[in-house]
Amino acid sequence: MKPETIDAFVTDGFVRVDEAFPRETAAACRDILWRDTGCDPADRSTWTRPVVRLGDYAQEPFRAAAGSDRLRAAFDALIGEGRWQPRASLGSVPVRFPGDDPPGDDGWHIDASFPGEDPADYMAYRVNLASKGRALLMLFLFSDVGEDDAPTRIRTGSHLDVPAILEPAGDGGLAFMDLAARAERATRHRPAALATGRAGDVYLCHPFLVHAAQPHRGTEPRFMAQPPLVAAAPFRPYDGEAPVELAIRRGLGA
Repeated sequence: MKPETIDAFVTDGFVRVDEAFPRETAAACRDILWRDTGCDPADRSTWTRPVVRLGDYAQEPFRAAAGSDRLRAAFDALIGEGRWQPRASLGSVPVRFPGDDPPGDDGWHIDASFPGEDPADYMAYRVNLASKGRALLMLFLFSDVGEDDAPTRIRTGSHLDVPAILEPAGDGGLAFMDLAARAERATRHRPAALATGRAGDVYLCHPFLVHAAQPHRGTEPRFMAQPPLVAAAPFRPYDGEAPVELAIRRGLGA
């Protein structure tokens, strides 16, 4: 990864890895996802919901996408060699369909990374300054995504506003809903970017990046996975030298 790309990650909170995996692999993943939606690609009358959420995917095309050489090199550059865990699957996949109905999940937030007192309560999952359990947020594009195709909205540089919110909470961190409300208010001044691209592109995002879904105003469904890259060891927010850690320190004013 070029130094200027790493600098952009630290400053903006995300980078797009173009052609991170082959378009043919993306098409093979999309075929599986279409089948599991229960919808007919040739019959729009079957596209009745704004979002269809599908379960974890570990079939061969998904494993191939997750383990591409380009991505592994990018993980080493941003997190450090041996400091991230390879993925054998790509987690859940929200498939977004065109339509006028609101998706109901388009609030600004940061993805939580470890459970609270009740592991079954996903809305109470937490985030702390060391980003326990999450090294990156990743956006795997399995279809071409233009500006009208419900691209994920990103508040550029918002990851720099979050460390100051998390630091007083200590190792226990903050719960998802509490952090979402605080981070939304703290990052309203940040410009918005759209996670557009071609099938096979992958966005690598700082785990503190504030982002949101949006309605689909295009014509074809959007297929995208958004798994975490899991850390093999806790981040060192005060003295770590990996780009992801440098961004946390910059957010703290160091």
